[in-house]
Amino acid sequence: MFGKNLSYTVPWNCALIVVGSLVQAVGYKCLGEPQGFVPGGLFGTATLVHYTTGLLNTGLIYLLFNIPMFILALIYLSRRFVGYSLLAMLSLSGFFMLLDFQIEIHNQLYAAVTFGVIVGAGIGMVLRSLGSNGGLDIAAIILYQKYNIGLGKFFFLFNSLLFSVSFLTLDNDLVIASMISMFIASATIDYCLSLFNQRKLALVISESPQEIADQVMQTLKIGATMLSGVGTYQRRQRDVLMVVINNIQLKRLEEIVFSNDPHALFIVENTFSVLGSTFSKRKIY
Repeated sequence: MFGKNLSYTVPWNCALIVVGSLVQAVGYKCLGEPQGFVPGGLFGTATLVHYTTGLLNTGLIYLLFNIPMFILALIYLSRRFVGYSLLAMLSLSGFFMLLDFQIEIHNQLYAAVTFGVIVGAGIGMVLRSLGSNGGLDIAAIILYQKYNIGLGKFFFLFNSLLFSVSFLTLDNDLVIASMISMFIASATIDYCLSLFNQRKLALVISESPQEIADQVMQTLKIGATMLSGVGTYQRRQRDVLMVVINNIQLKRLEEIVFSNDPHALFIVENTFSVLGSTFSKRKIY
């Protein structure tokens, strides 16, 4: 029970946010800035402003850009979400201004790949918490809630505009390398978010559904659901057993199914979002 509740405690969420923000700051300050990369989102906008004007530190510009975002967040979003997001934004800005070393990578493509992995891992860690990275995340969530504008569409449109402006002011190869790094960062974020949250949805069609269900509950200590089904060939009513399970238990479930019914039909699908009941609680914005 402690393990399930841990992810909703304040210390755990603060630790995820601070460590994730530190990882991001290392990527932005120690690799991205020396290479001249432009990240996506609001931090990328702050970076571009710093490159083109030479004014202030990128971390400070990012902090200033976030002021109107958090004013809107206080109006439209929950206090808990705003509090965690504020910690993430302040941590990222602070770490960026404090860090003072470089990661030496001379090949631009290698640097872009490494930059994407580091930044994506940091963002993914923060998004595993009950908050966000602040910045553009806040605007995207508000637009989604108010006008049903998809998060992915909003980020795509914003970053398309950002990189279009970057092409006008920076070297083309550098901007393309930045775009490559952002694609890699997106893939890394998805991997981090699904790493500990991936589940398998198993459907079992068998002549012995109740026996299988009983053994699943006794052996695996998890629940199951019976769904009513009708065979299209013989039009015969039958129960379909539905089980949501993790990767580790999947093989044991398979053994239970076929030891009870060698002729059972065992269907498994990947699922990355299982909320409610004894599974994850939804993040409240």
